[in-house]
Amino acid sequence: MNIPFVSFKPLEKKLDTELRAAFERVYTRSWYIEGEEDEAFEKSFAEYCDRKYCVGTGNGLDALFLALKALGIKDGDEVIVPSNTYIATALAVTYVGATPVFVEPDIRTFNIDATLIESAITEKTRAIMPVHLYGQTCDMDPIMEIAQKYNLYVVEDCAQAHGAKYKGKVIGSFGDVAGFSFYPGKNLGALGDAGAIVTNNKEIADKVRSLGNYGSDYKYHHIYQGNNSRLDELQAAFLSAKLSCLDEVNNERRNIARKYLEGIKNPEIILPFVPDYATPVWHIFGIRCSRRAELEKFLNDAHIDTNKHYPIPMHLQDCYKNLGFRAGDYPIAEKISDTELSIPMYYGMAEKEIRYVIDKINEFT
Repeated sequence: MNIPFVSFKPLEKKLDTELRAAFERVYTRSWYIEGEEDEAFEKSFAEYCDRKYCVGTGNGLDALFLALKALGIKDGDEVIVPSNTYIATALAVTYVGATPVFVEPDIRTFNIDATLIESAITEKTRAIMPVHLYGQTCDMDPIMEIAQKYNLYVVEDCAQAHGAKYKGKVIGSFGDVAGFSFYPGKNLGALGDAGAIVTNNKEIADKVRSLGNYGSDYKYHHIYQGNNSRLDELQAAFLSAKLSCLDEVNNERRNIARKYLEGIKNPEIILPFVPDYATPVWHIFGIRCSRRAELEKFLNDAHIDTNKHYPIPMHLQDCYKNLGFRAGDYPIAEKISDTELSIPMYYGMAEKEIRYVIDKINEFT
């Protein structure tokens, strides 16, 4: 048996008619940027996230970057980000000229430890960027309280958590603005690159839209030094088709996760921890093992594909050498990078495939 780490085919098969119809609508209309499909998806996704406004972007990194830019965050400012996340979170900060200030995660949830944020705040701090990593929600109440106390913006990075909930409330609806990625592998994935921001603030939404359209407020009139980052009509149409079954996709992922959590009994494996406040969507099911390399080889030899999220923490990446960090500066992020292994998780996994993964992990000695 061969188990891929991820497969798009089951969902594409389910939505084959809808996806082909989406293409035909756009192709027949012959309008590819800033049209009816974009408007329709933005309206639907804003409603899904319980926000008033959604603005499509070219990808998830641009969503975060343009959000920070719209908030006026700039050179000399600091933004608090988790030390354990995908590098796009930090890149968005450096793209606006600001400095990312890393805060360690809670090793049980992999997410930023809210109890450590306040000690990282300085007179230069302008924003906090909680990342709902792997589809698990951050502890938002204390984060929002700290932000209010110090008059800081909150920019949620929701790239991996479409539809996840915190205390029953959908993520993306807590901060001043939230950024999403629709990279194909996401729970809500396009058939190419795409992203979006959601917010309740019209001024932020209008500014992000303008900044992503060369800084223009109307054609050939430019009020900002902007960028080119827009959600195209094809991807918007595909996303609308997929949004209709996002809850079904998330529920199936929860079902797979439940079987993993109940079935994996190997004492060498540390399973994900789900706090009472969280309703995760399991974009990634990350386990930890002190003998990760051996476990990875064992599973790969059994034809089970795996991945690592992420094998090099941000503070040790070559692109951030200028920040002057060394090994040992963020030991929890480093420990996660050394021990985390992501196992197969996708819509359409067969029962026998789930069982096979569980059995092989339990066989590892």
